[in-house]
Amino acid sequence: MQASPVSVSSDDLYLFNTGQLFEAFRTFGAHIAHWEGQEGVRFVLWAPGAREVNVVGDFNGWDGWNRVVDMRLVGSTGIWVGFGPGLREGDRYKYEILGADGERRLKSDPFGFRAELRPNTASIVARLDRYEWGDGEWMSARASRKPYDRPMLIYETHLGSWRMDAPEQFRDYGQLADELVDYVCAMGYTHIEILPITEHPLDRSWGYQATGYFATTSRYGPPEGLQKLVDSCHRRGIGVVLDWVCGHFCKDDHGLRQFDGSPQYEPADFRVADKPLWGTLAFDFGKPQVQSFLISNALFWLDVYHIDGLRVDAVASMIDLNFDKPEEMRTTNRYGGSDNVDALDFLRKLNETVFRYYPESLMMAEDSSSYPGVTAPTYAGGLGFNYKWNMGWMNDMLRYMETDPEHRSSCHSLITFSMHYAFSENYVLPLSHDEVVHGKRSLLNKMPGPYPEKFANLRLFYGYWMTHPGKKLLFMGGEFGQFDEWKDYAGLDWDLLRYPLHDSVRKYTERLNAVYAENPALWALDHRPEGFEWIDVNNASQSMLSFRRSAGESDRSIVVVCNFSRRSYESYRLGVSSPGTYTLALNSDESDFGGSGSPMPSESMTSRSPMHGKAFSIEIPVPALSIQIWQSEASSRGLEDM
Repeated sequence: MQASPVSVSSDDLYLFNTGQLFEAFRTFGAHIAHWEGQEGVRFVLWAPGAREVNVVGDFNGWDGWNRVVDMRLVGSTGIWVGFGPGLREGDRYKYEILGADGERRLKSDPFGFRAELRPNTASIVARLDRYEWGDGEWMSARASRKPYDRPMLIYETHLGSWRMDAPEQFRDYGQLADELVDYVCAMGYTHIEILPITEHPLDRSWGYQATGYFATTSRYGPPEGLQKLVDSCHRRGIGVVLDWVCGHFCKDDHGLRQFDGSPQYEPADFRVADKPLWGTLAFDFGKPQVQSFLISNALFWLDVYHIDGLRVDAVASMIDLNFDKPEEMRTTNRYGGSDNVDALDFLRKLNETVFRYYPESLMMAEDSSSYPGVTAPTYAGGLGFNYKWNMGWMNDMLRYMETDPEHRSSCHSLITFSMHYAFSENYVLPLSHDEVVHGKRSLLNKMPGPYPEKFANLRLFYGYWMTHPGKKLLFMGGEFGQFDEWKDYAGLDWDLLRYPLHDSVRKYTERLNAVYAENPALWALDHRPEGFEWIDVNNASQSMLSFRRSAGESDRSIVVVCNFSRRSYESYRLGVSSPGTYTLALNSDESDFGGSGSPMPSESMTSRSPMHGKAFSIEIPVPALSIQIWQSEASSRGLEDM
């Protein structure tokens, strides 16, 4: 064994190789360092199948024979260490790896903190410890906040296409720290969720096929810009969730595939490794070093960038060995089933580790499977997430809303079935980017009927979504009725706000967001059945629904009436549990929101006329294709009384 030219903790090497080095980014990659009186860069790389490793860059003409960095293998650890005297921040570099197969490959640094702007693929020596954070108050308070009994209204955003002046003229992180954060605050959202910003070669992949897991994409500027964006969010009271892709990676030559001439990050069995649906490769979740890499990456975003949580992408594809695979690629686990046991164990370990280091974090599973206990604790056999996207609710609701109102009575169960399982997991109700691309049409354009009716249906849909149990997520553009489906290569159609109906949708969304925030009944008991009660659930013939939401106290409730039909009712009697005055908090049919503006009382007094199994009732008009939210007297006190 040759002596390493620069020291690396033997404990770190051991922990990495046993899947327990959870802050590996502090050891691996390129770090500014001093060695034997010289300043330079220390390089640490895992490449157990390599015969030789060289660091190449501008500093040696990209010529591996001109060795500026003497990379040496540390014993039998599979880890190479070297020091480049005189190298500095901003230097471009790659690893030249002579593999066991005799081929030389140029690879980007798996732990590189910064990367070149595509189509270039070199890593860049960078420091991430210079930004002066101003979010201390947010970070201190975050530890005491429990997300379950708090409002959560997430604005899902693709940074590149939120606003764009011309093709590929993206707003940089600094501009977004002003414009995007101002907009999100004005609209009343509580969180921003950002589509993946790890470095990726193809714009059209939206970041879901990554090469640089520790490098924020250079499309929007340097790493400090992202720190500024997150800081700006926190100073304004906005949480930040990052889409995180740990299920697969792209096959580009400079990335992780066949990293040292052999499969290291991916499984050796191509049937398990290959994901033909996406043209990517799965991670080898059972390999300890891969576990150290991925879990360290999760903690990296939470630590270095102060990210508040991760939305873990494509969980269903991770936990099913045969997800969307042809018959000839199907495999079984050691028990004869199709569950990916290694992936399940990895997800449990991931969540246990994240919550040990950052117990206040949000860990959300984007999971379309029926696997049980996704949000149950690991000690109870669950996967340990604290939230799961409710894909079933989303699919059923979109099918229902796309149905012409004349035929909705025949599929009434689509809007009521979700309450059979609404409290089996901690759910987020997602209206995400996936539903408005690839020919699926925008949310507005999914709605049936002539143009004005599409808007009425959309307002009704948003109202039901907002009042249904579960936290909320809306993809950008939905808030003002983007008519075309999402175009990732162009900015949102902000010019639509010049048209009254679209501007009215924005006003309606802003008001709906405010009603949500002001009413603890809509979020305090999201995950407990006592916070929800049907009033009239089986009225399929009229396509009507009504229900009660509560914050746990009888005097803090609201009642919701939804009319999914084209028929209006001048007088509709609604059963309520408590006597008193009910105040109209929201009417989607208001003229300011683009509705008909039919007369609607601002208050309704109960009478002792039993209805819907209740001792009291109120009598109200119900316009066609509308939703009304009525507050009991005490419920209007709002968030400040919590």
